[in-house]
Amino acid sequence: MIALRPPDTFPAVVTGDGPAAAHVAANKSEIDAALASEGAVLLRGFEASDGQAFDAAVEAYGEKAFTYDESLSNAVRVNVTPRVFTANEAPPEAGIYLHHEMAQTPIFPSKLFFFCEIAAETGGETPLCRSDCVVEALSERASGFVDRLERLGVRYRHTMPGENDAQSGQGRSWKSTLSAETREAAEVKLASLGYEWRWLDNGALAVTTPVLPAIRKLPDGSRSFFNQLIAAWRGWAADEGGSVRPVAYGDGSAIDPDDMALAVELGEALSYNLAWQPGDIALVDNHRVMHGRRPFTGRRRVLASLIA
Repeated sequence: MIALRPPDTFPAVVTGDGPAAAHVAANKSEIDAALASEGAVLLRGFEASDGQAFDAAVEAYGEKAFTYDESLSNAVRVNVTPRVFTANEAPPEAGIYLHHEMAQTPIFPSKLFFFCEIAAETGGETPLCRSDCVVEALSERASGFVDRLERLGVRYRHTMPGENDAQSGQGRSWKSTLSAETREAAEVKLASLGYEWRWLDNGALAVTTPVLPAIRKLPDGSRSFFNQLIAAWRGWAADEGGSVRPVAYGDGSAIDPDDMALAVELGEALSYNLAWQPGDIALVDNHRVMHGRRPFTGRRRVLASLIA
């Protein structure tokens, strides 16, 4: 294992009491400063007991919502309020690997709010990983890989089922994903986004994205491993009998498995495992920080809300 660890100040932790919404409203500038510095902020000890209280805290933050309905998220989720939904309906034994939210699509949120309503009996942590640290470490060990990602970008292959499959972390149907009731409407949406596609005999829809960035330049001049490569490499099914990987460089060439193995190892080494406590609220910079979900036992209910 590579001897690295996340920054000592990551994530920023703010503790206190009283209603979470009131604290967010009164201290937004301080929260944003901590977010800009560290990439993630954990609010702990404040009053927030359910989805409605969480919704009030997101409302108090005062920025435009990025709703699940308008997103191209692969995951099956259930709305609690128009802007608050379950983080993922995948079964407890399924791990969700590191990724930037919706970086496998042309449309993605800038920030993520998470809220713990019920903490798991065991496991269920949310790994958080500074992607700028990943790029820095990768540049020292595999500079050619970083250069190819930056020059070529990446494309993702994914199959959307005909109906929602909550047993899969990528089980959202093409009808829900594309807000389309017919194949014709789905094709119009895909064409407008620059996707390639083909219909499968079982009613599923296999798509390939346009070329998307894999390295993102951040406002402070650093670079972020802004993609879904780790999640896709580790968790998405291959097609064509298992011979075609779900990700490739933007020119169609294959990504070296050794390079991806290094990226996976670095991501794990640099991850902070957020062990949830009921009432916790976390704000994550989606441009700088990847997240995931560890397998768990018992009941766990973590809600999410996205900022445009």
